Amino acid sequence: MDAQHIRRTVVVGVDGSESALRATRWGAAEAGRRQVPLRLIIAFGWPADHHHGHPGRGRRYREVLLDRARAHLAEAAVVAGNEVPGLAIEQQLVVGSAIPVLGEEAHRAHLIVIGDRGMGRVEGLLVGSVAVALAAHAACPVVVVRGIERAPADASLPVVVGVDGSSTSEAAIAFAFDAAARRGVPLVAVHTWSDLAFDPSMAAMLLDWADVEADERQLLADRVSGWIEKYPNVPVEQVLTRDRPAPSLLERAAGAQLVVVGSRGRGEFTGLVLGSVSNALVHRAPCPVAIVRPDTTASPSA
Repeated sequence: MDAQHIRRTVVVGVDGSESALRATRWGAAEAGRRQVPLRLIIAFGWPADHHHGHPGRGRRYREVLLDRARAHLAEAAVVAGNEVPGLAIEQQLVVGSAIPVLGEEAHRAHLIVIGDRGMGRVEGLLVGSVAVALAAHAACPVVVVRGIERAPADASLPVVVGVDGSSTSEAAIAFAFDAAARRGVPLVAVHTWSDLAFDPSMAAMLLDWADVEADERQLLADRVSGWIEKYPNVPVEQVLTRDRPAPSLLERAAGAQLVVVGSRGRGEFTGLVLGSVSNALVHRAPCPVAIVRPDTTASPSA
């Protein structure tokens, strides 16, 4: 089937955890804003060494686990329906591990929505392995639903986007403007620069920090100018800080309903599983985090 004719959905990964139910509510609201179906997916991992002859690993045990998985799906569907009455909701149980199952779904989705920690979490980890893997590699934007659920009054909080001049940043800016426009809220575009990026032995002699700051401010303005023209009804605040990106974005995220970043920033190694800034936000942000790759095929502007 041609990619243009695939029916795009908002996909939520379900596993029975409270984190997944928060993701379900977030995903249902997003599907309602986009006027597309919500697709609830639960991955049923059944290891190959589970054979009938092994005590506790026979057909009956498998059926018990399947029934539990179906119950988790049904619970999530009720939660989504309560969040957005009348929303078209699809449910599917897929045999396989969560990462490849949701990774495959990403090719047909507007975005993937997951909780920060699932039922299989390891104590001591701040975020689940599924969230990290999908944020790094999924073929569409991924939203990791972090933080406590906001009160209805907080629906007016802005969307925050990190801007750094890279190709992933450009994709993130597109996603963020679209998100702000759909919510009818302001956008805060944050660009950071730091003298740590310069050779300290040369910087004092060769650099005029006022000129550097002016150049960085112009970079920020250039990156958002076209999008401001495309979304004239979105109020935009441009924030330039002399700081490292992660702390600056984490500070802004405390007063945001969504923070959007690229999967890797300017100057980061292409072999990284996830860039340092996006990795920090996925682990520590107080609000949902959208990770956008430059080659995603289901971006909001598509």
